[in-house]
Order: sequence, then structure tokens, then C-alpha cells
Amino acid sequence: MRRLPPLNALRVFESSARNCSFAAAAEELFVTASAVSHQIKTLEEYLGVSLFSRNKRKVELTPAGEQYLTSIKHALDEIEVATQRLTANLETNVVTISVAPNFLTRWLMPRMARFQEKYPDIELQINASMGLIDFNRSNTDMAVYFGNGEWEDIEVHFLRNVMLVPVCSPRLMKGRFPLNKPEDLRHHTLIYVNKRKYEWENWLEQAGVAFITPKGSLQLSSSQLATAAAQEGLGVALADSTLTSREISSGHLLVPFDIMLDTHKAFYLVYRKHRPLTAGMKAFKEWLISEMQAADANDPVGEEWEE
Repeated sequence: MRRLPPLNALRVFESSARNCSFAAAAEELFVTASAVSHQIKTLEEYLGVSLFSRNKRKVELTPAGEQYLTSIKHALDEIEVATQRLTANLETNVVTISVAPNFLTRWLMPRMARFQEKYPDIELQINASMGLIDFNRSNTDMAVYFGNGEWEDIEVHFLRNVMLVPVCSPRLMKGRFPLNKPEDLRHHTLIYVNKRKYEWENWLEQAGVAFITPKGSLQLSSSQLATAAAQEGLGVALADSTLTSREISSGHLLVPFDIMLDTHKAFYLVYRKHRPLTAGMKAFKEWLISEMQAADANDPVGEEWEE
């Protein structure tokens, strides 16, 4: 017979260690905090060692607890993967995806017809969301994240870097103060995304005009709103060159200066770590990466600059 500790106690131990809190573990496991404390005490008595040091504000792993957690987490991961492989319907063609609203409306939706034509039997269920997904407690299969790629316990696949360019309505180019050089921005309103004012500061510094004072400023809560405001002629915004490719190609937005700001962030396709991919997930992953590569190779912004 195997000499194993109570398996439920191991789940409670892993959750408590990961959250650094008995209360957080209780919420995650849908039990009471006292039940969590009892399970930890039972496990410690079984092992004959203290796994946590307790204080009023939080719990911390002891050296023995840290050593034990590494092996337990690996073992639980293996059990989870084995269970998924056994129970998952890997042939399912339904894929639930979560993406940011701006990415959804400006990049994904305009290309959906191509996906449907290539994979007519695959059903995509798409949700718009700005936050990170807890794949362990959600029915979401995959998501598109924006950031630096450093997220724990998920599989991360790079899609493309995010480069920002100034965009404005054609009306601004025909007005009293056309945008012939970066210094001309002093006569216009700069449109910012809340909490990302540094993007304009960085772009102006890169353009060599860091000390200009613009006519005014307009702050909005998202890139999507900032781009829409620029299209309405309310000022000049910084926008992702790929997400605004349709507006630029159609002439609804212009790129007055061929100076791109590297945000040092990117779009990533993510899903739960170690999860076997269903047929639908594999198809969407391959299609999305292919479309991203094609978009970079045929960037309409670059074509416009060359004309």
C-alpha cells in the first residue's frame, strides 16, 4: 500500500500556500476558513512537521513547507493533466474566447469571415473582457492578453509587438495648422488614455520635441475611445498601427508622422497551463498566429508611408 497523506488536505495545503492565506484558500475551495485550518493541522500532524508559520495578518511557509510545496504542486499538476486528457472531448469544435474590446472590434471581427470560411465547422463563442481570466474557475478556453508576457500558470504564445503611431482625422490636415512636422502638434489637442500619459511623453521625446505645450488635452478611459475621438477630429491620438489599419487604409484616419513608438508590450494568446488543446482550439491558435504574421508582413501603415 502507498503511504499517502489525506489528498483533500494536500489540495488545501497547495491553495493556502499559493494564496499565502487560509481565508483566500477557503474562498477558492468554497469551504470555511476553520475547515482550511483544520485540514492544515491534520496534514502537519500526519507529517510531523510545521508547514506554515502563522501571524495575525498572513501565513508563511516554513522551509519544510516550501520544500514540500514544490513536489505537491508538481504532483497535483500531473493529476490535473491526466484527468483532463481522460475526460476532455478533444474533438469538440466549440471554442470560448475572451479578448479586449478594442482588439475584438478593430482586429478580430473584421477577419472573422476568413476564419469561418476556412473552418466552417468550428463555433467561436467570443466574450469582450479587459481583465485577466482565472482559467481554473472559468469556462473560457483561450484569451488574448496585452502586456509583457509574464503571467503565472498559463501557456503564453507571442502574437505581435504593439507599436504606436500618431493618428488624426483628415480634417486636421486641411485646417489652419496642418501637421507638417512634429512641432506642429503644439497647435492641437493631444488625446491620452487614462494612466498612460507617458506614451505621448515618450513619443514626443523620440520625435525630438519633448518640451512643446499642446493646445489642450483630452483624456479617455481606453484606446478604443481615444481612436474614436481622433477620428471625430477632436485631436491627435496614439494608436496601435495594426488595430487601426482599416481606418488608415480607408482614409478615415491619417498617420501624419512616420515615427513609431515601441511600447515594449505585445499581444499574446493564452490558455490554461498543460491543457490539451481541442480540435477547435488548435485551429483557432494556428489561424490567429497566421493572420498576425500576415498583418505584419502587409502592414497598410507601412504601405502608406512609402507612397
